[in-house]
Amino acid sequence: MRLLIINGPNLNMLGIREPELYGHQTLADIEAMVRQRCEQHGVTPTFFQSNNEGALVDAIQQAYGQQDGIIINPAAYTHTSVAILDALKAVALPAVEVHLSDPLMREPFRHHSYITPVCIAAIRGKGGAGYVEAVDVLVRHLAAKS
Repeated sequence: MRLLIINGPNLNMLGIREPELYGHQTLADIEAMVRQRCEQHGVTPTFFQSNNEGALVDAIQQAYGQQDGIIINPAAYTHTSVAILDALKAVALPAVEVHLSDPLMREPFRHHSYITPVCIAAIRGKGGAGYVEAVDVLVRHLAAKS
């Protein structure tokens, strides 16, 4: 089983950017947690981060036929990107949306997600542990399908 873990804009700045909101974990710390959980499940993770919408779309498209599922934290693009929505619809891979904080508890403009409707789950406000939970959700989902 192969999972693509996609992180959007500014997530490369975790640990530095607003630690009172996002915590002190770095993206590398989260990737290490995900690697460990994937190892426990016998899953091969691939990690991708970009601040550019087009690069995220390209990564999703390249997952077609190569990956079994996607974990995505589209960050600010959650609220603006029809392109990411369309890419996820096009590849039709099971996806889990993850957010470190809970956008529903933040500014009103963050309450709408273009991504949620095409995901099998959305995990919000659990910090880096949300990514680990997303691995578990996808593994269960993919196992049930096979």
